[in-house]
Amino acid sequence: MFDYKKTVENILQEAIDRDAIAGAGVLAIHKGKELARISCGYADKENKIPMKSDTIIRLFSMTKPVTAAAVMILAERGQLDVWDNLSKYIPEFANMKVRKADGTLKDADREITLWDLLHMTSGIPYPNEATPSGCQMIALFGEIQARLQAGEPTDTLGYCRLAAQVPLCFEPGEKWMYGLSADILGGVVEVVSGKRYGQFLQEEIFAPLGMKDTGFCVPADKRERFARNYKWNEEEQKLLYFPGEHLGLEGYGDNVQFESGGAGLVSTIDDYSKFACMLVNGGAMNGVRILGRKTVDFMTENHLTPAQKVDYIWDSVKGYGYSCLMRVLTDRGEAGTNASLGEFGWDGWTGNYVTMDRSEQLVLLYFIQLCDAGTTPEVRKLRMATYAALE
Repeated sequence: MFDYKKTVENILQEAIDRDAIAGAGVLAIHKGKELARISCGYADKENKIPMKSDTIIRLFSMTKPVTAAAVMILAERGQLDVWDNLSKYIPEFANMKVRKADGTLKDADREITLWDLLHMTSGIPYPNEATPSGCQMIALFGEIQARLQAGEPTDTLGYCRLAAQVPLCFEPGEKWMYGLSADILGGVVEVVSGKRYGQFLQEEIFAPLGMKDTGFCVPADKRERFARNYKWNEEEQKLLYFPGEHLGLEGYGDNVQFESGGAGLVSTIDDYSKFACMLVNGGAMNGVRILGRKTVDFMTENHLTPAQKVDYIWDSVKGYGYSCLMRVLTDRGEAGTNASLGEFGWDGWTGNYVTMDRSEQLVLLYFIQLCDAGTTPEVRKLRMATYAALE
C-alpha cells in the first residue's frame, strides 16, 4: 500500500544518508489541508541543529516569483504597463548596445521592455564565462564586491544602473536567457513606488499574508534559525559548510543595500507556502487579496514564442513554457511528469523548489541549502509521489 509520508521520508533520508544534502523540509498542501509536513537532517550539521518548519533559508531564484507578483501589483494599479520601455524608469537603459557574434557592438534594434524582463528575453546576462558580456558582468560584480569590502555598498538602483553599462547578449525579445532581468525589475518597483524594494514587498505582500520571517535580512534574534549553506567538495568527497556569498549578495545582515529581486530573499517553508497558496487560490489567501484572479491567469500561461523557446533547454524545464519569471507545464510527456498541465513554479541556486497547481489547489515545497543544486533528482521523485497521493 502506498504511504505518501513514508515515501517522502525515505526520499529525503536516502539523500541525507549519502551526504547529498545536510537536511531538508517538505510541505505539501492540497485544497487547504496539509498532505505532509516533514523535516529531516540538519540545518547546521556542525552544531547538530535540526531542520525545522521555521528554519530560515536562502531562496535565491525563488525570489523571482515574488518579484513578478510585485510588478503585477503595480500593473493592476495602472502605475506601470508591461509594454513600457525600461528606460522610462531607469534612463541608463536607453540606447543599449548589442554584442554581435563577431564581438563588435551595434545599436539595439529596439528598447528593452518590462515584458522582456518578466520573460528573461531582455539580453541582460548574469555574470558568466560563456559570453563576452557575461565576462564583463563578472568584472562589474567584482568591482561592486570590492566597493562593499571598502565599506561602500551599492544599493538596488545602483546595481541596475551599473548593469546598463554591459552590452546585451542579443536583441531584446530575440531569445530566452537566464540573467539579471528580475534584479532590474526590483529597481523598477523602487522607482514606481518611491519605496525601497524590501519595504514595498513587506507592505504589499509579506505583512498582508503574515510572512513574518521573509525579507532581505536575517535579524540577530533570528540568526539561530538561519540554515547553513553547504557545497559538495570533490576532493574530500563530502559536503562542507560554504560561508561565501553569491550574485553580489551581502550576507543578509541588518543593513542590506542591494535588495536583489532575482535572488536576495530569505524565508521559511511556512512563510513561502502562504505566498504559493495565494497564487494557487487565484491571488487571495485567508481573505486577503494580493492580486486579481485574471492577473494570476495571465502570469501562469506560457508567453514564450517558438523562436524564444529554442534556448530554453535546461533538463529541468523540458515540457515547460515560461511566464512572469516562472516555468509553466505545457507537455507532460516531454517533461516526464504526472503533474497537471499549467502547473507552475521555480527553483533556487541552493536547491529549494516550489510546485504550484491551481487545478488541483496543490502546493509542494522542498527546501534545502546546497550550492549549485538547482533542480535535484529528489525533486522529480517528490513531485511524482505527491501527485500520486491525490485522491
